[in-house]
Amino acid sequence: MRKIYHPLLRRAEYFERHGNIRVFNCPRSFDLHENEGIIGETKENCNENSAEEQSGNGVVFLLGLHPRRLSQMGKILNVQSETHRNPKTHDVQIGFYRGLVTGRKVNTVEKVEKTFEAASTVEELKTAFRAMEAVFDSDDKRLGMASLRMGQQFGLAGEDPQTILFYAERALGILEKHDKNSVEVAMSLHLLGSLHYAYTTFDESLGYLNRANNILEKLENEGNPIQIKPIGFAVQVLLGDVKMAMGRREDALSNYTKSLKLKEEVLEPDDPHMAVANRQVAEAFVAVLNFKDALPLCLKALDMHRLQLGENSVEVATDRRLLAVIYGGLGEDKKALEENEAAKKVLKNWGMNKELIYAELDSANVQISVGKYDDAINTLREVIQHTDKESELRATILLYMAKALCNLEKYDDSKKFCGLATNLFKKYEQTNPRKVGEAYTELAMMYQTMNDFEAAISLYKKALGIYEKSPQERHAEASAKGRLGYLLLLTGSVSEAISNLESSALILKESFGPHHFGVGYIYNNLGAAYEELERPQTAAQMFLMAREIMEIALGPQHMDTIDTIQNLANVHGSMGKLVDCSLSSFICISE
Repeated sequence: MRKIYHPLLRRAEYFERHGNIRVFNCPRSFDLHENEGIIGETKENCNENSAEEQSGNGVVFLLGLHPRRLSQMGKILNVQSETHRNPKTHDVQIGFYRGLVTGRKVNTVEKVEKTFEAASTVEELKTAFRAMEAVFDSDDKRLGMASLRMGQQFGLAGEDPQTILFYAERALGILEKHDKNSVEVAMSLHLLGSLHYAYTTFDESLGYLNRANNILEKLENEGNPIQIKPIGFAVQVLLGDVKMAMGRREDALSNYTKSLKLKEEVLEPDDPHMAVANRQVAEAFVAVLNFKDALPLCLKALDMHRLQLGENSVEVATDRRLLAVIYGGLGEDKKALEENEAAKKVLKNWGMNKELIYAELDSANVQISVGKYDDAINTLREVIQHTDKESELRATILLYMAKALCNLEKYDDSKKFCGLATNLFKKYEQTNPRKVGEAYTELAMMYQTMNDFEAAISLYKKALGIYEKSPQERHAEASAKGRLGYLLLLTGSVSEAISNLESSALILKESFGPHHFGVGYIYNNLGAAYEELERPQTAAQMFLMAREIMEIALGPQHMDTIDTIQNLANVHGSMGKLVDCSLSSFICISE
């Protein structure tokens, strides 16, 4: 047989080896009537197969046949044909006929399917998938499902993301042709969403995941089969992760809560995965400083882990450390210390020295929060002996030491440790930018407390330089811009202050919602800034928005709410609006 290197010919050779097709060399002068014997033999050979064997599609390749005669052949055999021309001579190199059933087709299909299902390693999957490509049509649903599995398995194996993307897109392209609203399509969309999340192309990831979620919601409304819920859980978790990375933290909480509900419907109440799921959602609430809603979830995770694993479990220690953070956020510092001490005992029993050091740092931080500054300093002095001199952990200890000394109003000593921490954190700007950005912000706040505004402004700007490169840190960027804006206002850089404050308000609303207390503080500072520019009407508008938010977030009796109302009264008074001034003052006094 004359060799022509073409993808279809390779398929022909594969089938011929397995006895599934007939391959003919056909010259341009090939005459259909003179070769009726060959055609008849082909048809007869196919028709000899049993009815059971005729359930698949066979193929016949005719090489070098003239296009017109190829078409005639198709009509005689009553099959569909594809022609592939030589780009130079325009002769048909390969005639590819579908529809003829041959003896071993069904057996081959079953064999390659079973081989693919049994494949476990990456190489076995690749080999089995190539065999499937040779057997199935390019838009066969089984090939789509195989592509989906390839993408998923390659993802778990840590293969090249571009390879995973290829299989995911191929799966979606095939499966959508069969049913655009199937679970399989939703799974393909989830795979694509996870890939784009890994690439930090969050908008694309969100688009794929929203499509998957819409399909699953539609299927749920049509009957909610049980197989929808596991993929529904995965989609909701990833939606939460993507939105959290985009700074849309309030929206993310909704997805995390839905994911937990779906998991509760699928798993038994005492399933170990339920404890972890409760803790993960609690961590999401902590990330948005919603300690009240985080508390019951973390307590539930702790109770489940204690029951399943016992008091001396690392999982229990992890729950307790999170619980200490939650209690600290709620102002229950005594409980925070108790939980942290209990966690340290477990970590010590397991010889987890690094985790134990971090737990000791947590204790020192709580000690600072409750005013036990000397105890915190003693804890830090003990811990620092077990760290490398150039380590990031040592930089964190130096920061906490500066914090304790600042609270003791030992400003000279505090500044010394602030400088040491800053110089050490610089070395980790590339390897751990998030941690360094947080450290710069905290150091800036200490310099601000010590009235060293120049150093504070410099560090806030360094932190912003890090945050602005990372979409995941939008909330931290908003906080730093708000604090920087306030300092710029104090130092007379009013226009620059307004720019930072307005940007901070916008990001905070995106991240935490329009009624977050932080947005209220920003609007209050914006009101003061516009007063400095002698724009009282705009200032009044800012104070009014601040007051509305603070009354919702903090309550009308909160001192900051009352201060904002007084600011509004003052600006109205300066504009000569005595009625508005009296009204604001009346509200202030009566509330």
